Amino acid sequence: MDEVNDEKSLEGAQPAGVPTLRDAAAVGEWLKREAAALFSGTPKPIKLHIQKDIEARFPGQMTKAALTGFLRRHTSSTSYLIALTKSATRFDLDGQPAGELSEAHRAAAKEALAERRERHRQREAEMEQARQWRADLLRDWGRSTLSRTNFCALKGVAEAALDALLEQARQEAAQALPRQSEGRPSRAPHGRGGVREDRPTPARGPRQTSAKPRSDKKQG
Repeated sequence: MDEVNDEKSLEGAQPAGVPTLRDAAAVGEWLKREAAALFSGTPKPIKLHIQKDIEARFPGQMTKAALTGFLRRHTSSTSYLIALTKSATRFDLDGQPAGELSEAHRAAAKEALAERRERHRQREAEMEQARQWRADLLRDWGRSTLSRTNFCALKGVAEAALDALLEQARQEAAQALPRQSEGRPSRAPHGRGGVREDRPTPARGPRQTSAKPRSDKKQG
């Protein structure tokens, strides 16, 4: 949704001794102070063609590119899109109502938010899948009797990358511990947290128990 009005720059009207803002972030900070009624605090739906009003009220304070960049970033932020879905009114530089917010713009904001939520969900799923793969790698490394070279070949992992992947898996496992239920014992990946010797620890045999020899002698 493009709410930025493409107007001619007023850079030529810059007052003497007043530097022109040339960075979008600097413009945003400046407008939060000079037009606080509209740009500070919780985002409000801005009046259409607000760029013309800003340039008229603050001539020469900023470049066209910097102002356009700020407005595009501001009106595409998630918090601003949420504001569009909740308001029926747009506001001017003084924070006063300045026109009705159309249903088309409100619907476009809802659609944009839904698309962002879906992209976020997909990224989270991909990240979780990668975390689970590293956790499995750590578990299998601790259990495996293969050499490092053969283990990496089996898993399709470069030997040079193995240590970093195992360390990342250990850190992720440690970070997950506080999220577990209080009082519930945590279970680290098998194989002593992925730390193993060059050779596997020999398996323990049956536990030996001592028993008194049975006497077949009858008691008199």
